[in-house]
Amino acid sequence: MRALPRTLMLGAGVGTLVLGLGLWAVIEPAPPPTPIEELLPLPPEPPRLADGPEMDRCMELIRSDPETALAHGRAWEPQDQGDGARHCQALALLALGEARQAAARLEALGRTARAGAVARAAAFAQATQAWLMDGDANRAVASATLALTLDPGDAASYTDRALALGLLGRFGDALQDLDAALQLEPARVEALVFRAAAKRRLEQRQAALQDVSAALALDPDNPEALLERGILRQLQGDAAGAREDWLRLIDAAPDSRAAELAAQNLALSEASEPVR
Repeated sequence: MRALPRTLMLGAGVGTLVLGLGLWAVIEPAPPPTPIEELLPLPPEPPRLADGPEMDRCMELIRSDPETALAHGRAWEPQDQGDGARHCQALALLALGEARQAAARLEALGRTARAGAVARAAAFAQATQAWLMDGDANRAVASATLALTLDPGDAASYTDRALALGLLGRFGDALQDLDAALQLEPARVEALVFRAAAKRRLEQRQAALQDVSAALALDPDNPEALLERGILRQLQGDAAGAREDWLRLIDAAPDSRAAELAAQNLALSEASEPVR
């Protein structure tokens, strides 16, 4: 039902949710949080609750002209016999940056849509990321929990809920969700990186290093994995190894948020700032 990575905002953007690394702590002083809308690009084919030409037109407009997509959804709604028009409007609002409105509408669709359980779970999963965009990690946890109630085999929703839990400082709970995600999809790179970050925050640094090494074995130039391994190396007193990872990251993905964090960490490291 869902494309992966299952993310909702427009634009090129990063391929994984670097927010978790940006806000789950790097080197002190922590950099300012990145607005989450910069971190959630739209996938090639986002999940939808309806098919057909009207929904196809909506999705095309969301990418090029979300205001017109919203108007299209409103005009379509009186003739719509299903949930497509409401889903169109919710996604258009999300593309317009109205994350709170979009999240509430997506949650309502998850509760009332006539589609099957997996489709309704997809709506709750989209609401999860919309709540994250709005900065409401508690609501994100609740939506992800509803998604998992309907579709307990969805590794993406476990990963999303873990991200929200980490933002709330609940790293032990996040770790449990990431374990579940990786049991379902052992090669899910972002889950490995987030689990490494959670283990680091729980002072399980050797286990964290194993996870991030596994992530890099799957994706050698993954920006978030390089950022995290650099942090772990720095904490272990391997300043040269940390510098190597961060410079490699900056070279591989110079325009990424992870590269910005790596540059900040390099500057702090050279200034002999403490790490956490």
